Amino acid sequence: MCAGLAATLAACGGGEKDPDAGTNGVGKLPAAKIESKARQAAGSAHAVRLSGNLVTSGATYKLNMRLNTDGGAGEVSTKGSSFQLLRVGKELYLKAGAGFWSHDGKSDGGDADNAAGKLDNKYVKVPSGDPSYKRLSGFTDMKLLLDGLLGLHGKIATGDHGRVGGVRTITISAGEAGDGGSLDVSLEGRPYPLRLQRAGGAGVIRLTDWNKGFKLTAPEKGHVLDYGQQIPETA
Repeated sequence: MCAGLAATLAACGGGEKDPDAGTNGVGKLPAAKIESKARQAAGSAHAVRLSGNLVTSGATYKLNMRLNTDGGAGEVSTKGSSFQLLRVGKELYLKAGAGFWSHDGKSDGGDADNAAGKLDNKYVKVPSGDPSYKRLSGFTDMKLLLDGLLGLHGKIATGDHGRVGGVRTITISAGEAGDGGSLDVSLEGRPYPLRLQRAGGAGVIRLTDWNKGFKLTAPEKGHVLDYGQQIPETA
């Protein structure tokens, strides 16, 4: 009778449900293996959308970037100002309002205002030799960003099952109480990382639209200001 009751309960869904049933099986792996598979999946992807807050060098940046292997496009905000970045191959363009170019957003009625007015909502080509090129282009470099963001610091442990954007996930975290960062990895399809909480409270990043292709196109020449080798200091 007991055996018959057990069989009936199993058939009716009795007992605990396997949280990894119907998944890609990654949730059953050791934490270090989950991290490895997530990094491999990210490394083989050709496109992603990256959004959220990133704290680096004492500054907080709000990002909303679409990236692929050829460049990226999107918006970056920091210290009350925002600007758009577009990189097609090695060509990098920056677009912002006059307030961004005047640095403090205030008008003085002088040459600085005139320069800022000319740059208002125009694409400014950032020369590769300009000091800002390396820093700004980093926001548009898919491989560079993923390599720098996805690392966890400390001993890695497996956390809870959950959902990110409706997708079933498994969480892995590092350090004491997750202070070394945590990563939510997809249990559906390829094990892409879907959400990253960076170590030390250095921001939370969402990673979506994996492998959804998009085309990057350089702006028309009539909408671009090209200063040659270096953007003038007055700008």
